[in-house]
Amino acid sequence: MSLLRSAVPYLAYSYITLVGRTTRLRWRGREHPQALRRAGRRFIYAFWHQRQVFFTWTHRGEPISVLVSRSRDGELIARTMALSGIRASRGSSSRGGAAGLRDMMAVMAEGFDVGFTPDGPKGPARQVKEGVIFLAQKLGAPIVPITNGVSRKLEFPRSWDRFQVPLPFSRAVVVCAPPIEVGPGDDPAAKAEELRRALEEITAQADAEAAS
Repeated sequence: MSLLRSAVPYLAYSYITLVGRTTRLRWRGREHPQALRRAGRRFIYAFWHQRQVFFTWTHRGEPISVLVSRSRDGELIARTMALSGIRASRGSSSRGGAAGLRDMMAVMAEGFDVGFTPDGPKGPARQVKEGVIFLAQKLGAPIVPITNGVSRKLEFPRSWDRFQVPLPFSRAVVVCAPPIEVGPGDDPAAKAEELRRALEEITAQADAEAAS
């Protein structure tokens, strides 16, 4: 890894710290993951790939492991997360997916919650692939849809999901929806659609509230 490339995680960590410390943050639905933790239940956070940057601030130091691709860019993301006290499970739907899911099962057994971008790493944007449903069904773990909206951001229109990077001095809202349970006999496609609808609803809510 080149010297410049090795510096990227530290620069990203410093930038996200600046964003977080200058942003006015509100939470909605935080009681949902808190109730699961009080009950001693591990759960799966599901969030759109487009919105992942701000979560490295809002979830710093939490007992979470997030699925990150095995690509070179994924390595930079994993290193940035490590600086933020967030664990990475390496794999994706396209590279090392089975290994990533196995690692997430193992870390949940160790007492971690997990994070999953159900449309990542390459899309289609805002379409739920069934990996997260499989994981929830296999482990009996509820899925907590979560999103964020920020008033000031860079959006990259040429990326497959119009990836967002929040800017300093923003207003931000993080929204959690009620948990989605996936039973052994549930239809994965139907549950994927239920998750998609929940994510779309709270994302619209977060964007509207951050902009107001």
